[in-house]
Amino acid sequence: MAKESEFALEGEIQLVAFKVGGEEFGVDVKKVEGVISLVDITRLPRAPEFVEGIINLRGQIIAVIDLATRLRIPESQQTAGSRIVVVEVEDIKVGLIVDSPEVINITKGDIEPSPTIGMGDIESSFIRGVAKIEDRLLILLDVDRVLSEGEKVDLGEIDALETEIELGPEEGQ
Repeated sequence: MAKESEFALEGEIQLVAFKVGGEEFGVDVKKVEGVISLVDITRLPRAPEFVEGIINLRGQIIAVIDLATRLRIPESQQTAGSRIVVVEVEDIKVGLIVDSPEVINITKGDIEPSPTIGMGDIESSFIRGVAKIEDRLLILLDVDRVLSEGEKVDLGEIDALETEIELGPEEGQ
């Protein structure tokens, strides 16, 4: 708790920074549940094209999203540095496929408001702002807006499915 108030006084923010395609992004570390190595992803029939599938993370079923496809930016090949960043999107845990994640500290003064015009192919409603760090620009994602309300409901049903599998169809309702 003391650490959070120190950061607030100094105006520092911790981010998980990562690459998707050729772009650099960041999300507030408070939204990140963890970072894991790529694992086998089970495909889901009739899932939206940006949903890679599901994984079992410590007994919990989590949907995994190809962030490049969701943001409509060119994909890069998965490498040894590719990871799944698990974030919480309004009470739903979702995995994001990214490259080279790292935790960084920035100051509030490093953040510029999100541009009023679209940023290339990236939908501007997903963007909280842009951080200028030395010679880098980091697009700050609002993970709560990366999914539409309908998509959140659909992915929330995966959580419900997990509960139903654990409890059985009668007990889970």
